[in-house]
Amino acid sequence: LTYQYTWNIMVKGGRGGSKKKAVSKSAKAGLTFPVARIGKGLRTMRLAKRYGAGGPVYLAAVIEYMTAEVLELAGNACRDNKKKRVTPRHLVLAIRNDEELNKFLGGVTIASGGVLPNIHSVLLPKKSKAAKAGSQEV
Repeated sequence: LTYQYTWNIMVKGGRGGSKKKAVSKSAKAGLTFPVARIGKGLRTMRLAKRYGAGGPVYLAAVIEYMTAEVLELAGNACRDNKKKRVTPRHLVLAIRNDEELNKFLGGVTIASGGVLPNIHSVLLPKKSKAAKAGSQEV
């Protein structure tokens, strides 16, 4: 009996000519945020022993959505103040004026952000009766 061994040497990329360009996980998912980097961060944090392939994709999508939402509102606040550059002040105005974002980021302090302009009604000067009578006659 003679045994004939044939070795199939696999060349990287398959059989010769068909070279495909690498496609990132972010491109496959249609995201801008880096899926692979977020997955690497999840693994290094060791929050669980194992992660599925969809976990980093989902997390990247959520972070991308939240970022887009905050930046859109901050851009609107920036435009309202006739500025072209988004500052921490614009971020604070955007977050505190939105009900859901304010609840989500309630315990967050943004450096150099300031506070919402607000004067309590008790502190405002009271209108006198003479001023009211004068305004009604006109």
